[in-house]
Amino acid sequence: MKDKIKKSAKKFKLEFKKSINTAIVAAFGFLMALVWKDVITGYVIKLEEISPLKGQLISAIIITIISVFGILMISKIFSESENKKV
Repeated sequence: MKDKIKKSAKKFKLEFKKSINTAIVAAFGFLMALVWKDVITGYVIKLEEISPLKGQLISAIIITIISVFGILMISKIFSESENKKV
């Protein structure tokens, strides 16, 4: 009975650490997204002075590239961590 309680406590502690880690990473990711949003918005505003359509197109391309890069990085990180578990 005592071993079962210790195992449960260890498992809970591990899951708690994972959850805290995920929350911290998400907070930093959100912060970075906000900063980049301001940078991209400033750049797009300058482009829209030249041509409104060009500014929207450049904005969509930049955001798509950043998003795809982020998805690829996260996918690689999670696949590596899953391989280490096995």
